[in-house]
Amino acid sequence: MSEVDHMLRDIRREATLTRRLTGKDALDEKVMEAMKKVHRHLFVPEESRIVAYANGPVPIGYGQTISQPYIVALMTDLLNTQPDHVVLEVGTGSCYQSAILSRLVKQVYTIEIVEDLAKQARERLQRLGYANVEVRAGDGNFGWPEHAPYDGIIVTAAAPFIPQALIDQLKTGGRLVIPVGQPYLHQELMVVEKKENGKIDTRDVLAVAFVPLTAGNGESRTN
Repeated sequence: MSEVDHMLRDIRREATLTRRLTGKDALDEKVMEAMKKVHRHLFVPEESRIVAYANGPVPIGYGQTISQPYIVALMTDLLNTQPDHVVLEVGTGSCYQSAILSRLVKQVYTIEIVEDLAKQARERLQRLGYANVEVRAGDGNFGWPEHAPYDGIIVTAAAPFIPQALIDQLKTGGRLVIPVGQPYLHQELMVVEKKENGKIDTRDVLAVAFVPLTAGNGESRTN
């Protein structure tokens, strides 16, 4: 069995173990196919490639990580993507999540607070041929209003609260998938839906542990 097959097996196994929490017996096969096609070892530092396909997070420098494969797959599944969707990602990191999304939607806009990571991601995506992903260096708490509204928004770092700018930039009927909670304490992965009547529905999915979402001054945003 290849490393990729091991990873997919681990994702399916964890999906089964958490189904009472997520409400999902299995993840969407189109998501699993994207996970299979994107070569994870190309998105981690060379010295970490030996563990690239293990079902755990991998440090990528600057205090950031690439999320464990199961969480990447689950968050992608929860976003409920369609081929014509335009989505925003907050927290580009290594751009692994960006690459997964690029196989499922029309266009991905992704924003990263660490300028060096944004530059590396831009170069990596170009080198690997992901033409429908645009990277910007900036504070993701404010989203990317020029391309709003978005069919979906995914946040790959934990915010102490849901940024209002992201709700405002979400299309009616769209979904925001975001971990919410205090750094290194309790966090919940949440799905936020903007309904036709303007109502915002939120649902807790799973306890998670993410690095904190930082603001433009490099500190965790608390207000």
